[in-house]
Amino acid sequence: MSVRALSLRRYLLVGILVPVVLLITLNSVSLYTQALAAVNTAYDRTLLASAKVIGEQLDVEGYDELSLLRATVPYSALEAFEADNSSRMFYRVSSLKGEMVSGFAELPFWRGTLPQRPPYAALVDFYDDSFRGAEVRVAVMLQPVASPTGRAMAVVQVAETLELRRTLARQILVDTIWRQAVLVAVIALVVVVVVQRATRPVRRLSGELQERREGDLTPIAAPDAPRELLPLVDATNQVMARLDQLLDNQKRFVRDTAHQLRTPLAVLKTQVQSALRGDAPPLQALQEINATVERATVLANQMLSLAKVEQLRQQPDAAVNDLSALVRAMALELSPLIAEKDLDFEISTHSAPVMAHEWMLRELSRNLLHNAIRHSPVGGGLAVQVVSDAHAVALTVADAGPGITQALRGRLFQPFSAGDLHHGSGLGLAICQEIVQALGGSIALENRERHGQVQGLDATVRLPRAQPADNGH
Repeated sequence: MSVRALSLRRYLLVGILVPVVLLITLNSVSLYTQALAAVNTAYDRTLLASAKVIGEQLDVEGYDELSLLRATVPYSALEAFEADNSSRMFYRVSSLKGEMVSGFAELPFWRGTLPQRPPYAALVDFYDDSFRGAEVRVAVMLQPVASPTGRAMAVVQVAETLELRRTLARQILVDTIWRQAVLVAVIALVVVVVVQRATRPVRRLSGELQERREGDLTPIAAPDAPRELLPLVDATNQVMARLDQLLDNQKRFVRDTAHQLRTPLAVLKTQVQSALRGDAPPLQALQEINATVERATVLANQMLSLAKVEQLRQQPDAAVNDLSALVRAMALELSPLIAEKDLDFEISTHSAPVMAHEWMLRELSRNLLHNAIRHSPVGGGLAVQVVSDAHAVALTVADAGPGITQALRGRLFQPFSAGDLHHGSGLGLAICQEIVQALGGSIALENRERHGQVQGLDATVRLPRAQPADNGH
């Protein structure tokens, strides 16, 4: 759990520090390159000054190819340009043909060409070479030499070892890295502190949830939560509300099952004991036992149906089904009951696509038709109609029964609140209402009156019509 708690912190640290470190690294490399170029420029200027000092000490006799160059430059003249004892300077003066005039003969003669645009107002070139096993930076300058008795062109080379340059470059690099490391550390510290403060509401919510009692599904109160966490808090509260509803349904189902099945089982036990004692003829006892078993079976099936509605409510795999076809199929299934009461049955349906589980629509139709058949008088009328428009479908089951009273209307959809407790369990309409609510529809029971007399009851269900799939037209 501690690793998971740090995952957000690590994610933010990596997401912020990695780009910053990359940017600082690129900036450090660029800064070091610029600083090294500045160092080279400064020390190249020193080399050029040294070459100019040597060029001022030259003399010549003769002209051009017959000229003879002379140089009286002691090495100590270059010591003024040496920054410290770590670097050494060498020089060589030659003719254009490479003939040695003065200086260090081992220093390789310059064989290059002058750049088209020299960096200074002089015939000078800079290049890297090696001398006596050490890497050196060389400045070469073509120096015109003139005297009353001659004229010539001299090649003056001044070389400097790179110890001082490299030491200074390393110092610049170390200083740069040190400062950038301090900057990264400050950024990391700021990120840690900010993330720590930003995630404080999350840790507080986590602590509150861990301290809750088992089964406590009350909504989370997070008034000080950041705005970005509010969708998560709302979604968690919605999930907890659904879980609370599921637990309530489960508790109610267990409670109702235990309460409602206890009575028929007690009656059945009494009837069996009475039959065993011979209190009633065997045929009569079996008929009473059979009636009790049938009522208990119907009750158990309806309670299972009520539980299945809640189960299907949580399943997203609903499909488009034609309500009219399912109503006709259910009417055909219940036709023996319709014929038994000799009802004047009439059905009228039109295509009515509904997005729902097929079992829900079948159970809805079965309960409405079964209630209407049970409450219709022998020889009465029973009409079923399914219509639809662009937005909704409507199923109406009209019987010729006695209707419902105003007192009964308010509790008909409550479980175990049947209008006739001797012939029903009171779950049929409750199942219908649960199905309709799960499908986002409505159900209404209205007495059908004529001249102030109740002619029957109309049960009307309205459900959203399934819209046709988009075919890309």
